[in-house]
Amino acid sequence: MANRRTLKRDINYVFGDIIEAAYLHQIANPNEDPAKSDKIVDEAIEGFDEMIGKMNEKNVENKKQHFRNIQQELEAKARALVEKINAL
Repeated sequence: MANRRTLKRDINYVFGDIIEAAYLHQIANPNEDPAKSDKIVDEAIEGFDEMIGKMNEKNVENKKQHFRNIQQELEAKARALVEKINAL
């Protein structure tokens, strides 16, 4: 398991890259409706806030399992958002 700082950094980078990809899509395709990519950006921001909130929970019995679950959830959310970007 990665340490707490590395996991927070991963969350930041992953969601930041997803937001960047959505904005790059808007720039590359100016004739398409930007509301679709804006929705993906909003979902990424909500996911980021949710994941950081889970990282900062204090009353956790098994910290290793808690962080492992956060890592798995991060991967699942990132895959879903990337698939939405690719579908644009």
